[in-house]
Amino acid sequence: MQMTPQITKMDDGRLHLNHGPIDLIIAMDGEAYEITLAKQQAILAFETVLLDLSKILPDLRKPFSELQALNYIFENEIARNMLRVVSQFPTDFITPMAAVAGCVADYILACSCEGRSLKRVSVNNGGDIAFYLNVTEKYKTAICNLSGEALATIEIHHEDEIAGIATSGCLGRSYSLGIADSVTVLAKNAGLADAAATLIANAVDLPQSEKVKRMAANELSPDIDLGDRQVTVEVHPLCDNEIKMALAKGQKYAAVLEREGLIDGAFIMLQNQFLTIGSANKNRSIIHHNIERERQYA
Repeated sequence: MQMTPQITKMDDGRLHLNHGPIDLIIAMDGEAYEITLAKQQAILAFETVLLDLSKILPDLRKPFSELQALNYIFENEIARNMLRVVSQFPTDFITPMAAVAGCVADYILACSCEGRSLKRVSVNNGGDIAFYLNVTEKYKTAICNLSGEALATIEIHHEDEIAGIATSGCLGRSYSLGIADSVTVLAKNAGLADAAATLIANAVDLPQSEKVKRMAANELSPDIDLGDRQVTVEVHPLCDNEIKMALAKGQKYAAVLEREGLIDGAFIMLQNQFLTIGSANKNRSIIHHNIERERQYA
């Protein structure tokens, strides 16, 4: 494990904070004095995040059902939020680790903004993003395929009450039980978005397909929270009907999460086919997709 946090002030004004697996890019807009203080607050809050979470990692890797049965309460603020987030999801299996990246981003965002008057702040933790917008600001980003082509753009305004974006899938940094290339989720905070993206990506699946290669998670990473559950390591080319079936499973689960108020929208992609769930307020669309290049299953 990297011994000390690494702090880099980037040429474009952003702040890069790295410590082991935690890799944050923080961008801020506002008065220079407020930004300076907000960055100091972010750095101070970041210094002990990895060390504190590492001390309780064995418990964070336990299934929520086991922690619930013990009435377990974490003293660490990030861990408490991780447990609170995963407690809300309808699923047979989830651990607090499903929300770790998003909850770290949420925590650093809150610490950065406390007592400060800023226009906009974003904390990007390896693609899981927490952000703050004042009433005049908006946040815009793109969803790209593996070639870097933008399949869709996301534009969020203050009044949308969305403050988190997260992406998961079998092509990402972590392991997935499903076969989605990627699932990008919008939610009220990054912790919710993180856990939801993980679970929706798990739901996009063809359980009996010989075109999907799987291995026990603990054979790939002995200490992983997934134990011996089968994770996806390779997906061969699928026919259109197979893609449609797998996407429909993800769409069904995402729709449940949207009805429960856990997510505000999702973009699911599998082998260059995609669909969008939710993502609209009363007046406009939040996710704009490019259907000239890619096929959309509605």
